[in-house]
Amino acid sequence: MNKQNVPDVIVSRLPVYLRALQRLSDAGVTTTSSQELGEKVGISAAQIRKDLSQFGEFGKQGTGYHIPFLIERLSQILNVDRIWDVGVVGMGDIGHAIVRYNGFSNRGFQVAMCFDADPAKIGTKVGEFEIRDEKNLIADIKAASIKIAMICVPASVAQDVADKLVEAGVRGILNYAPLKLIVPANVRVQHIDPAIGLQRITYYIA
Repeated sequence: MNKQNVPDVIVSRLPVYLRALQRLSDAGVTTTSSQELGEKVGISAAQIRKDLSQFGEFGKQGTGYHIPFLIERLSQILNVDRIWDVGVVGMGDIGHAIVRYNGFSNRGFQVAMCFDADPAKIGTKVGEFEIRDEKNLIADIKAASIKIAMICVPASVAQDVADKLVEAGVRGILNYAPLKLIVPANVRVQHIDPAIGLQRITYYIA
């Protein structure tokens, strides 16, 4: 299967399915149906079956899905059947919250190092991590072979940080800065902008 041929909208739903399945598993449930899973995530059973069919057969009609197997396969498809080291750049409020967040490890990720350009922050600690000098970002990221990073800096410097991350070999960026980043075609960027999400909500509230 060529992953590039799978629509982004389907890929975006796979982590939602995986999280719901993990919660069912934590509750001691071992089998589920597309109907039950759909009720958990707010997506139709037909859509779930269609999404999963992009990656093969996962269940049988009348018996449903074996949750441990489906968790294993979705983890493999999403490449989270391993732990990915993540670098965080920008240790303001968002960066601090991310580094302190303890919910990454059971989802396939762990913060490995964090950076800032502010001399007053460099060398101080956030939890167990010492904030590193952003001037050493390229060398440190390369040395640790980190492939994923989060950008939590102001928009005015976000592109410069992204350029450094790309030079360091990063292949995936989660961007909290309100700026569309320009990166090579082989680097994947996900933009997180809470203000846009709120504006979508207010459209329906007035």
